[in-house]
Amino acid sequence: MRRALLLAALVLATPAAAQQEIRFARGAASAVMEGAVPRGERATYSLGARAGQTMTLRIAAPEDNAVFQIYAPGARITPDGVAGTALKGAGEGEDARQWQGVLPADGRYLIVVGATRGNATYRLQVAIR
Repeated sequence: MRRALLLAALVLATPAAAQQEIRFARGAASAVMEGAVPRGERATYSLGARAGQTMTLRIAAPEDNAVFQIYAPGARITPDGVAGTALKGAGEGEDARQWQGVLPADGRYLIVVGATRGNATYRLQVAIR
């Protein structure tokens, strides 16, 4: 029993996975990120882009339970969520599964992936043109 409580405390104290940087292969304009996110957690990605470029994102999950939000440069993860400006159509509470838009500023965009129910295994496609 004591061993189980210690293991549970260790799991709860482990920080969420670090933010991953999305990099395109040389000459490519897109990338695919695959992962899984437990219920109540989030996976975070950053991607450098320039104002005026068009970003396209699509997420797919076998159980159709993965969604994302996109935040403009300067956004950051805080203990209470995300501090920053969300892009229209893919912000907090909008739970996007696909999005396309012209980027408003130069810098690193933050993409936050979460599950709408249960644990989500996902495939996130990101393209910049």
